[in-house]
Amino acid sequence: MALADPHNQFDVNVKGVFFTVQKLQGLLNDGASVVLNASAVHEKGSPMGSVYFATKAAVRSFARSLAAELAPRKVRVNVMSPGFVFTDFQAKMGLPPEALDAFAASIRQASPLGREGKPHEIAHAVVFLASDEASFVTGEDLVVDGGYMHV
Repeated sequence: MALADPHNQFDVNVKGVFFTVQKLQGLLNDGASVVLNASAVHEKGSPMGSVYFATKAAVRSFARSLAAELAPRKVRVNVMSPGFVFTDFQAKMGLPPEALDAFAASIRQASPLGREGKPHEIAHAVVFLASDEASFVTGEDLVVDGGYMHV
């Protein structure tokens, strides 16, 4: 089991999402779109990832229920689950650079597309979910990970 602070991870990744959506529900117009951020890892098990992975699974579960609760108002709720995208976040994890490089290399090797994602690729998928182009999409989890989880 990961030794990271589980309270902090649940506070940020689950409670933060829950309370934000709770406060904003009254401000949403009928027919609005809500896109929650999870992670492709919510479908996976991995050593040392139990707490983080569980928080992302909780967000995914929350989105399903929220989609049902807000459906009478035609509010769509979906989840964006990105795969590995190198950002400043990884540098804040406290891993030595060589460990982070080795992790990134393992992701690239396991990914059918052979690379990590880019922030703009995730942004494009979020824009789609929020747009009228996704007007018949709710309760879904869009995994954007270069096929890592499913191929």
